This record gives sequence, C-alpha cells and structure tokens, in this order.
Amino acid sequence: MTSERTHGELAAEEQGPAIINLSWVGTAVYAAFAIGGTVVPDWFALPTAAVSGGLFVIGCVVFLWAYAIAVSRSRTDAIGIGGLYFLADSAPRVPRFRLRVSFAIEIVAAIVSSSIRPFTPMAFGFLVPVFGLGMMGLWGARYGVFEPRVPRRDPESAESAESDGGDEASEP
Repeated sequence: MTSERTHGELAAEEQGPAIINLSWVGTAVYAAFAIGGTVVPDWFALPTAAVSGGLFVIGCVVFLWAYAIAVSRSRTDAIGIGGLYFLADSAPRVPRFRLRVSFAIEIVAAIVSSSIRPFTPMAFGFLVPVFGLGMMGLWGARYGVFEPRVPRRDPESAESAESDGGDEASEP
C-alpha cells in the first residue's frame, strides 16, 4: 500500500499530536499529585489543589478558544456540541480514544482521591476534567470533520416565489 500524501500532509489519525500530548501531560501531572495528596495529604493536598485550579483555568481558556474556532467554522460546517467537545462522529478512532481516555482518567482520579479524602482540598480535583474537555474541544474545532452546512431558505424569498405564480392551482 503506497501513500499518496505529500510531505506536509498528515493522515486524519495523525493530526493534532500536540493537543493529545498536552492533554496527557496535564492528566499525568494531576494524577501524580492526586495520588500524592491521597497517600500523604499533609504534604500534597494543597499543591494538588493548586494544580487542580491551574488545570481548571487552562481548561476554561482552551474550552473558550475551541468554541471561538468552532464559531468561525460554523459558517461552512454543521458543528454539534457532541462532535465538538466529545468527538462523536467527528474524529478518527485513535485521537478520539486517546483524548477520551485522558478525560476519563481525570474523572476517575478526581472521584477516587476526593472519596478517600473527603472534605479536604482534594475536592478541587473535580475541576480538572474541564481541562480534558477543553482539549477534546480544541482538537475537534481544529481537526474535526463535520457535515457541510446546508444553506437555509429565506422565508421571504419563498413567499415571493409563490406569489409570482409558484402555485397555479389556487388561481381562479
């Protein structure tokens, strides 16, 4: 099987590696701190809360950045929220799987660590999945494949076409 791609083109499954890798870096950093905060809360609970807050802020910025990109693409593409932020039917299997697993690990780490250490700064971990969601959204906004937007018919032009003889059966 030969490749027809030029040097600068990437297969759909190879697009956005920096976004995927950054998502995994954030997940790994949070998971490491969550484990540390769960095992040795005196040393790691507050740093884990700081990491959680930082990833939340980054996630909010990336989430809005993805939204802005999607708005600009929405003139030509029919972008849905599920396809944009959860990569449903808009991303190839490999990037979709990698980003969803990263997101799922953030959720599981937040639930487990805050369940073991309730009523501590570990609860800030529930903010972290916004980071994973933002990274999925950014990948979807930049590289997602969506159906083309179908132009809407102008109701006024449809009415004028009918009054110009579009329906001859109603005339006496």
